[in-house]
Amino acid sequence: MNHLAHLFLSQSNVQLMIGNFIADHVKGKQIEEYSEKVIRGINMHRAIDEFTDSHPQVIISKERLYSQFHKYAPVIVDMFYDHILAANWSDYSPIQLKSFTLGVYRSLESHKDTFPPSAARFFEYMSTYDWLADYASFEGIGAALNGMAKRASFDSKMEQATAVLEENIEVFHEDFKIFFPDLIAFSANWLKENE
Repeated sequence: MNHLAHLFLSQSNVQLMIGNFIADHVKGKQIEEYSEKVIRGINMHRAIDEFTDSHPQVIISKERLYSQFHKYAPVIVDMFYDHILAANWSDYSPIQLKSFTLGVYRSLESHKDTFPPSAARFFEYMSTYDWLADYASFEGIGAALNGMAKRASFDSKMEQATAVLEENIEVFHEDFKIFFPDLIAFSANWLKENE
């Protein structure tokens, strides 16, 4: 899953949000620099990623994209799922998407001096341009995928992914509807077991 889902699953707990947000930027022993509560968020992020990668419906989504996007298929599925979550936000949250994203940015802003430099830079762009809410539109998710394509080391073809999403939105939406309730249940369980 991508940033929106990770932050949603943090249940408005700021320390969990911080850990979930910075997890991909924290390498090796750097984790020891953070408080227990933030480390719990980092570990939660990693558990969510592991659960997602091995979920049968997610594997089916990745297989739909593999022939065109190869090793980038998992990254693109994560982005597709964040788009579907954003576009159908009211199915999962009573809080409006824009209110949620602005609340997240406010919460993270006051802790950004503790972020790894790469996470701090990413946060600046994400919050300034409200990328999380923009994921709800094809234009917004397209801009995110195009940006990722430019930063990729190899020819990822990610700039073509939005057209694939638009043509197959119902199929990916069905995949997401099967998968996401399982992820919500897994996350709630993980939090109980790791209090």
